[in-house]
Amino acid sequence: MPDPPTPTGDPAPHRVYDRIAAHFSETRAHPWPDVADFVAEREGARGLDLGCGNGRHAELLVEQCETAIGVDASAGLLAEARARAAERGYADALALVRGDARRVPLAAETIDLAVYVATLHHLPSRTARVASLDELARVLAPGGEALVSVWSTTHERFAEDEGFDTTVEWTLPGGDVEGRFYHIYDPAEFRADLDASALGVVDVSESRGNSYAVVTS
Repeated sequence: MPDPPTPTGDPAPHRVYDRIAAHFSETRAHPWPDVADFVAEREGARGLDLGCGNGRHAELLVEQCETAIGVDASAGLLAEARARAAERGYADALALVRGDARRVPLAAETIDLAVYVATLHHLPSRTARVASLDELARVLAPGGEALVSVWSTTHERFAEDEGFDTTVEWTLPGGDVEGRFYHIYDPAEFRADLDASALGVVDVSESRGNSYAVVTS
């Protein structure tokens, strides 16, 4: 099944991340404090980092769960995550899987603790984003919890009050520029998409220009 087109015209946004993976990973060495705080207060048999990128948040799950899984659509970012895990000595505790956040390649009710950080906003339509939230609900075990984050209009770089689509450029060291699709959420819109999904909403908050939601199955 082909990837749906995006407003940027790129038929497969993960290919952008394949091209920028090494440089992107260099600038994303540390986990976000809000994510670290969430994971540190929880544990489970199996953890999931959906849209894992270079694995910086999957590393947190390895510390709190018996096993952890990182899923990403970008083969380039998965290679970075694999190298990071090997270098830091947790490769045996982390399974890395290439997959689409709209069709998570995991069985239902198998995840106790999940993070879905800075990825939902890359999906090209509201239908795709809500479907992805439904997929997160599907894989969470009863009582399992997840943290979802998206870029918010509350960030200081944005003047808009309502959610909008945009392209954010990434400049590689040699000067080449790659455009990345984003849907920038306003807080009310984020809550509406959560409510439209199969997830149960525990808490929604704003922090450092991002909207966060603690959700459950």
